[in-house]
Amino acid sequence: MAASQKEQPSIELLYATNWKDYELLDSGNGWKLERFGDYTFVRPEHQAVWSPAYDERIWNDADAQFIVTQEESGGHWKIRTLLPESWLMNYQGLSMKVRPSNSRHLGVFPEQAAHWDWIDAQIKKAGRGVNVLNLFGYTGIASLSAARAGAKVTHVDASKKAISQARENQLLSHLESAPIRWIMDDVVKFVRREVRRGVEYTGIILDPPKFGRGPKGEVWEFFSMLPALLREILPLFRGQPRFLVITAYAIRASALTLYYALNEMMTELQGTITAGELVAREQSAGRQISLAIYARWASKETTDGKDGR
Repeated sequence: MAASQKEQPSIELLYATNWKDYELLDSGNGWKLERFGDYTFVRPEHQAVWSPAYDERIWNDADAQFIVTQEESGGHWKIRTLLPESWLMNYQGLSMKVRPSNSRHLGVFPEQAAHWDWIDAQIKKAGRGVNVLNLFGYTGIASLSAARAGAKVTHVDASKKAISQARENQLLSHLESAPIRWIMDDVVKFVRREVRRGVEYTGIILDPPKFGRGPKGEVWEFFSMLPALLREILPLFRGQPRFLVITAYAIRASALTLYYALNEMMTELQGTITAGELVAREQSAGRQISLAIYARWASKETTDGKDGR
């Protein structure tokens, strides 16, 4: 085990600081006010137990609000102004189509941009021959970022709709010739097949949901299945691994959970593990909201800044 992996973890807060098309404007009374491109939205945020800093009139001018009708998940959008069916957002040259969905989400998780930048840096440090696996890849911005940095990417998600939107984002980002495989499959089954095939990956991205279903009804449950998935993934790192990142939303756990799971997984590989929270800072009063937990492993080579060529 690398010495850095024996040290007691410290929790780091990561901010996505390079957005121009997204802002957390204000929060309070169990809500957050956000700007996605030219439009503003009010979405539930149970952590916002304080009072809003902005005047009520600013909140009332939001283009839409998500109204919760069932605990935690169910609900509908209350549209206040005429919205287009979809519109574009841009991040560091990557373009993505966003729209209000049947859930409270809009097709992009802006706080993940902190990971996109980190993944870009890890790939460029590694040099040639980087092969990245993105599991639970959603609408593909992490995959596009990795491909643009020079990696070959395999993107896996169980949702046909998400993959369709990811492919559309690929065209919008002018990366249609980028080497990306878009695969609709159950993640666990796909990983097992890749292990049997002897496929090797340089970097792995994991964004598992709290609960989900595969294309054929396969059940995913975070706490019962993540440890086994990490064990299944490890043989894919048999070559020269460079990085692994895990992000988790809406689970009753701290970043320490992911840190120790990753620490156990990567015992035989030399590198550094960091863990913490993906955080957004509001424009109004500077308060911070934790949106997800994460853990990241980087190999000794990329941590030391070697290019691996």
